Amino acid sequence: MHDTDYLNSPRALVDLGAINDHFIENFIRNDVASHDRLLHPRFMVVNANGSLTDRATYLQRWATGFDPDVIVYWDVRDERITLVGNVGLVRSTNKQVVRRDGRDIASMSIYTDTYIFQDGQWRCIQAQITGVAPQNEPGDETIKTIYLHGIRQGPDRSG
Repeated sequence: MHDTDYLNSPRALVDLGAINDHFIENFIRNDVASHDRLLHPRFMVVNANGSLTDRATYLQRWATGFDPDVIVYWDVRDERITLVGNVGLVRSTNKQVVRRDGRDIASMSIYTDTYIFQDGQWRCIQAQITGVAPQNEPGDETIKTIYLHGIRQGPDRSG
């Protein structure tokens, strides 16, 4: 299959959904080596506060970014994937419950991961994340995957 045929097929969307699942699993497992393979060499992050993080710093933080004793609940919800030529936009919202000093604090953030398809593979070239105000939080009916203390719960609820 030629790149154009692939990019115009439903398979491209399915593959990006699977890559998003892999991206999240890498986060939960603090798996830097596997995650590194998903990133474009020029990858960068736009953080919620507007600061930028380069690829090397991002991967260094990835090694300890998830602690199941601190992030006691994590879900992936409201996944939306769009293709424009050889660019894939993967958007989703995460709900997390963080436990600190015996208190649980829930919040949501939305991210857009921008992928480019070149040389026969998808690579994430930019990630952007921002907080979600309560009035904009997607409902529980959009939950795709749930993790409790870093353990995936039940089957994937994707379409």
